[in-house]
Amino acid sequence: MALHPEKASELRQIIHSQLHKMDVHGKIREVLAETISEELKTESHHLSEEDLMKALRRRGIIDDVLKELSFVKEMPEREMTSTPKPSTHLIDKETRVLKKSDGSKMADATTMLSICDPVHLVLIKMDPSGETTLVSSHFLAWRSVLGSENGIATTAVELLGVGSECKVSVGVLNIKLELYPRLNQTLSQEIVNTQLALEHQKTAEKERLFLVYAKQWWREYLQIRPSHSTRLVKIFAQDENWVNRPVCSFVRPMRAGRLLDTPRQAARFVNVIGYERAPVVGGGGKQEQWCTLLAFLCTNKGDCEDHSNLLCSLLLGFGLEAYVCVGTKAKGAPHTWVMTCSTDGTITFWESLTGHRYIHKPINPDDPPLVEQPKPLYPYRTVGCVFNHQRFLGNCQPTDAVELCAFDLHDESKWKPMSEEAIRSVCAPGSTTSLPPFPPLCASLMDAAAISNDLELQLRVLVSEHRKDLGLATVWEDQLSYLLSPALAAYEIERTTGISAGNEEFQDAIRRAVPDGHTFKGFPIHFLHKNARRAFATCLRSPFCDEIICCRGDQMRLAVRVRVFTYPESACAVWIMFACKYRSVL
Repeated sequence: MALHPEKASELRQIIHSQLHKMDVHGKIREVLAETISEELKTESHHLSEEDLMKALRRRGIIDDVLKELSFVKEMPEREMTSTPKPSTHLIDKETRVLKKSDGSKMADATTMLSICDPVHLVLIKMDPSGETTLVSSHFLAWRSVLGSENGIATTAVELLGVGSECKVSVGVLNIKLELYPRLNQTLSQEIVNTQLALEHQKTAEKERLFLVYAKQWWREYLQIRPSHSTRLVKIFAQDENWVNRPVCSFVRPMRAGRLLDTPRQAARFVNVIGYERAPVVGGGGKQEQWCTLLAFLCTNKGDCEDHSNLLCSLLLGFGLEAYVCVGTKAKGAPHTWVMTCSTDGTITFWESLTGHRYIHKPINPDDPPLVEQPKPLYPYRTVGCVFNHQRFLGNCQPTDAVELCAFDLHDESKWKPMSEEAIRSVCAPGSTTSLPPFPPLCASLMDAAAISNDLELQLRVLVSEHRKDLGLATVWEDQLSYLLSPALAAYEIERTTGISAGNEEFQDAIRRAVPDGHTFKGFPIHFLHKNARRAFATCLRSPFCDEIICCRGDQMRLAVRVRVFTYPESACAVWIMFACKYRSVL
């Protein structure tokens, strides 16, 4: 498993302190100056990184650093054909094999050969407005470097498109792989190739056996009731590379470290990731594409299935019994959402696109007409199946209407289960080499205050220009703008927790700021992007906001406040509030 973020931070601090103690930076500067002046006899701009690394190795500086950090060969060698183990990213290999309690030991070549996770390369395109597009998703087999001379290998990777363009080349990427620190021994390329071929053979066999089992399960499911053939029972789904994967492989318990504190905060994080359906070339129905987690996080947008898979994974990480539900919403449109089952039997639906939560209370059709039945508030109409990383259950009740369904998942007369052992054989971490690893969530790199200030200044300019075109003067009131901040914070708190707080203080401050005989108007709006022009154009389409921005009146003052709330990765919630006050004239 990967180091927890706090442990990784502590480890980085220890390494940084040790490097500072050894004055490594000073030694590098000395070697750099000496190499340039005495050995290379050339200008500094011709000095490559490889030249510098060779010079550092010759002088023993890298060996000294590794000695101080106590990198030693791990104790027992493991069998070459041992069960493949999961990891996170290759970039983290050096830190994740460190064991503080064992004096920071480094894995040997044989042990690293058993780490089956590929390096996931995601290529995205970003336009000037900040919109991202997924261009390519590629899984790089890195272990060939274990059998290369000096632990260095170069390879050319052809990157292919995604979705309907998965067979179209988008370019070639030249990659150089190098292991640090150096391994004491290298494996022969024959051993590496044999291990990879053996793993591929085992994976193919496991996937074949699961497909045979899934077909048999489906036949049995249809024998229960012929109408089951029309229900949305999704056993396999295509990823961005159009590779068929069991849906259970898209979900895995995911811990967010200290980046998210509560399940409801996790729901808000998933909610503020952008929604976008997979692009379709030509007419027809919805394009089928369930993105792997890294591709979804890198593009910062995806379809409802991507949101549901991430939310379910996070809720499982928080210790809840969570499932992804596959069914329909209004007008029969296919949809997915998340369900949690509490220990007291309460069933809660979580809408991953909005963050809303609904308590499910089934209607009993056998009750007398005079018995009052609960009115469903959720938008879901039918449910065909539910699944998580361990279980897959098909709805075999007489009706698949959500409001009439019972969600006792242990009642096999209502929910037909798949074999958990069969699911585990192809969906558990390390079970097959074809499963992409789940990346850890990264903290946001955005400066919320700086982005808020910048957006606010841009909006002021846009409002002033718009009013100038209408022949109106614009006077801003900074104090009134500042007083809008508590309202924006309260809106975000309510979206995250469901609790409304702080509104009384905001209203009292506004009453004090608006003199008698004056009128105050305010308009809050919420966005998931940071494009000021797009936001302003959207605001103008609202009659209430347009009335404020284009307001005319005696002693008229305008105010605008922007508040950006950052979440892990590049997700953020942007709240904007326009306001005005003016003297009322009868």
